[in-house]
Amino acid sequence: MISSHNQNLNVSDVALVGAGPGGLAAAIILAASGASVHVYEAQPIIGGRSRRLTLNGDPGQFHFDVGPTFFMMPYVLDEILAAAGSKLSERVELLRLDPMYRLLLGRPGQEPITLDTTQDMRLMEQRLSAIEPHDGPAFLKFISDNRRKLEAMTPLLRSPIRSVLDLCTMDNMRAGTHLRPWQSLYDHLRGYFKHPQIRLALSFQSKYLGMSPFECPELFSILPFIEYEYGIWHPRGGCNAIMNAMRDIAQELGVQFHFNSPVDHIEFEGRQAVGVRVGGALHRHKHVVINADAAAAMKRMIPESLRGAWSDQNIDRKKYSCSTFMMYLGVQGDIELPHHTIYASRQYEQNLKDISNNGVLSEDPSMYVCNPSRLDASMAPRDHSALYILVPTPNTQPGVNQVDWNSSSSTLRERTLDQLESIFGVGDIRGRIRAEKHITPNEWAAEGIQYGATFNLAHTLGQMLHKRPQHKMRGVEGTWFVGGGTHPGSGLPVIFLSSQITARLLCAELGLRCALDAPPSRSSGMLQEWTSPTVNI
Repeated sequence: MISSHNQNLNVSDVALVGAGPGGLAAAIILAASGASVHVYEAQPIIGGRSRRLTLNGDPGQFHFDVGPTFFMMPYVLDEILAAAGSKLSERVELLRLDPMYRLLLGRPGQEPITLDTTQDMRLMEQRLSAIEPHDGPAFLKFISDNRRKLEAMTPLLRSPIRSVLDLCTMDNMRAGTHLRPWQSLYDHLRGYFKHPQIRLALSFQSKYLGMSPFECPELFSILPFIEYEYGIWHPRGGCNAIMNAMRDIAQELGVQFHFNSPVDHIEFEGRQAVGVRVGGALHRHKHVVINADAAAAMKRMIPESLRGAWSDQNIDRKKYSCSTFMMYLGVQGDIELPHHTIYASRQYEQNLKDISNNGVLSEDPSMYVCNPSRLDASMAPRDHSALYILVPTPNTQPGVNQVDWNSSSSTLRERTLDQLESIFGVGDIRGRIRAEKHITPNEWAAEGIQYGATFNLAHTLGQMLHKRPQHKMRGVEGTWFVGGGTHPGSGLPVIFLSSQITARLLCAELGLRCALDAPPSRSSGMLQEWTSPTVNI
């Protein structure tokens, strides 16, 4: 447990609640800008959902990322590290994946279509044309259109959106010309691609937001573009290796970490935050930055009388993303799967309705398998594999969820193992398991995630931009948010963007020059370093 530090407030004194990726990023920026930062973490380790899981088995230890395994847009994190005088490539070895991932695109009554995705645009065109001749050239147009779209949207993604007035800047209005808010992502792709499985190959990425492509706004067509433009990377040691590097940088800047220190609540005097209570003791700070599930954290840490529109009732009525059933398997033998393999159900649309609308488990669930030990020997003992398996499921929100996880966990385990054998081609999986752990939606909820919705508030039009929790909470002073619950949304790269926005706003309030606003020489060429060579299309 922590010991109380100096009770005399400095104007630059900041408490950060949670050592997840958003909190670590904000801590680095604030400390590099001159703020005194203390991080309070409930767990004995850093990372939040990006922490490492180690399972003991025969013949040794198997290592897993608990949460995110896709690492994209490295330049966003590099901007943050540059503010601290560091560089991502000097801290973590990043391996560019090719194929980026394998898709097993289910079809009713037929074998799935297998598609290995690549950043080689011409090769990708050929692979798609082999499925549907029209769709290969259409893919090149899709990439070209979304390059312009992301360029136009970048100011919107990097700016605080506090009200509709913030949408009325010239840059943000320019972004609006690329958007069709009345259209779903899947319907948008109908304008490009004839083959339904190819539309699926370029829309399943909506699951990064915990949403169905049939409901997800079309603006998120930038997600597959980002994959093909900037690639998908594996940090040696897993994504948690990035969290460890960020912790090291933060400590070098003087950030103080307090582990095993769950924050009971934020202490207020009137409407001014004055610190955090940990184990009943008050630790005084002028500002408190919350890096936790925003909905659950508001209910637990901030008195309802201070929350304005974010009452308990309103929070409970919001629409939330799906949850996930996780399996972490230490397996004997080398598994002949690529680093990432994604299976889309034969009845994909029904599978998504089961998750979002019906609140039940599908007979043929979609699932994702990460097989990092094929590339990274540090993840498993020799001649063994560490398999990370994610199955999207209903969250635990009352009125939607119909799943009793006390009885359904074993059912879904067996269904998942059956699919590993029959669809992924992993033979005799049950006889080869040497270590195993599951996480159910109930367990995610017990970690402080509202309804176990692992991708936060759903990214519907009514819950985006200024409709999400603000970076600086309205109606109170000294209370801030970072993470997937704020604008621009969930996923590691946009969580880092959220941290940049919050840190800039807080630096301005503290009267500090934000370290992100570095001379061009410190970050020149950063974007180009991480951008794949592209074909002139």
